[in-house]
Amino acid sequence: MPGIVGPPFPEDVPTHPLLVVDYQLIKAGDHDETEKLWRAATQLGFWYLKNHGADAEVDAMFEMGSDFMELPIDDKMQFEQGDNGASFGYKARGVNAIDEKGNRDSTEFINVSKDDALAFPEVVHRTYPGILTARMDTVIRPFVDKSLEVNGTLIGVLNTKLGLPEGTLAQLHNPAERSGCVARVIRTPPKDGPIDDEKAMLAAHTDFGSLSFLHNRIGGLQVLPPGTDKWQYVRPLPGHAICNIGDSMHIFSGGILRSNMHRVIPPPGEQAKFERYSLVYFTRASDSVELRALVDDSPLIAAAVADAPNAQARFWPGVSAQEWLQRRVRNQRLSHFKGPESFKSWMGTEDVSSMVKTRTSVESAAVRQVAA
Repeated sequence: MPGIVGPPFPEDVPTHPLLVVDYQLIKAGDHDETEKLWRAATQLGFWYLKNHGADAEVDAMFEMGSDFMELPIDDKMQFEQGDNGASFGYKARGVNAIDEKGNRDSTEFINVSKDDALAFPEVVHRTYPGILTARMDTVIRPFVDKSLEVNGTLIGVLNTKLGLPEGTLAQLHNPAERSGCVARVIRTPPKDGPIDDEKAMLAAHTDFGSLSFLHNRIGGLQVLPPGTDKWQYVRPLPGHAICNIGDSMHIFSGGILRSNMHRVIPPPGEQAKFERYSLVYFTRASDSVELRALVDDSPLIAAAVADAPNAQARFWPGVSAQEWLQRRVRNQRLSHFKGPESFKSWMGTEDVSSMVKTRTSVESAAVRQVAA
């Protein structure tokens, strides 16, 4: 099956260890497991998640994604996202910049909106190819439902640990409201020839939303641990998802939750010779939600913000979740690339100075004063 076949991850390649969180223990309210999740979310922002119960849904999504990727490129391009910041539909290879030089990415993926999956056959954002709509109820909707359950449970635990009133973060991520949440199947080609460790398949980035639920069986994901400039592989573990915090949760929490830099490069060793599939569900805040630190709702967050440098720029970007997502999706497209500053305008919480410089006229006066 795609994303599964291939040789094992090499034993002699250095990797960064992630904490392993047991989802069933989290659901049961286990104190030690909750503390482990908290450490992972605040220190690196990445962790393995086992016993999540989504294996059947994940396998079905991989199979559907493979069938879609085998369609002729002209058929796939009928559902291309376009250059205006839309996040739903097909993204072809080579349409995004991965660095300040304008080098092209090598990934292609299909995004299915949570809103379209839950409302099907009603169209909320866009239509999808028949190979997807034929399995919207039997494959995509079950994966979306399972992902909403898993990510919603984890977000609820983090809500409590942040000292927020019960349901605060859940209300900001209401599945009934429109959002940029998507289920994504990604394909990257095998690597022919020696691997250039600096030649990424996917640009170094922080995730655009709140919480990611990732599944892959072949390596390539790397993280940049705090306090180092050395990229380190994350070893894929059978039956384990990889979860990570995104920009929105970093902002809501006043920086307590870590939205960490990561990238995708060719897998190491013999794995590089194989096509790489991955599957992820991105939980994002509702479109209308203002991105801001929740200082009025949590003394813990208020104290963190009070001690943070450049807090106004970092935690009050002056945009909604929808505007944040559209900027990041739009500005990485090569059609908008004009040089290094164009690439920097794509960045999120990893580059506050660039974020401040590229805001629009709708910003608050306070944010403009920080940028001046």
